[in-house]
Amino acid sequence: MINAIDVQKLRQKTGSSMMECKKALTEADGDQAKAIEVLKKKGEKVAESKILSRETKSGLIDAYIHGNAKVGVLLELGCETDFVARNEEFKELAHELCLQIAAMSPKYVSIDQVPQEILEEDRRIFREQFAGINKPAPMIEQIVEGKIKKQNEEVCLLTQSFIKDQDRRVADVINQAIAKLGEKITVKRFVRYAI
Repeated sequence: MINAIDVQKLRQKTGSSMMECKKALTEADGDQAKAIEVLKKKGEKVAESKILSRETKSGLIDAYIHGNAKVGVLLELGCETDFVARNEEFKELAHELCLQIAAMSPKYVSIDQVPQEILEEDRRIFREQFAGINKPAPMIEQIVEGKIKKQNEEVCLLTQSFIKDQDRRVADVINQAIAKLGEKITVKRFVRYAI
């Protein structure tokens, strides 16, 4: 039997609706951790369908200046409607993303924005580093591609670990907001200034 206290606890942890929390707890036989996974999977499915089918014509620009006045961030965060753009949770997401950018200094929004010539140059450098090891060529290529993937995860905002919860990626945080707010949300662009 799922009680209201457990549903409320799950709602506070995830921000999902009471009904969704109750369904998730029922599906997970009352296990909070499993219910969080159920909600996460449902949220990813909702986010995926919204990402594919809609345009983000509204949104906001958020700014952050660090306390020492030596780091600043401008972020354009897109959504579908002005209604969501004015929502406090959407504004909070924009602020959290600005803090992420200020702290982690990503260079690109996503991996597909990394220029091909940079990827090829990095591959060449990694191949030279591993040329002297006694491994077959296919294994060296796997190592090189693993290094490229790891490096791109660090320089691309969406694949970085979220600074406030290292177990989640920035894309997961955005997908959770998409599931909660019911609209497609995209990071259009950002600029990080540092002195």
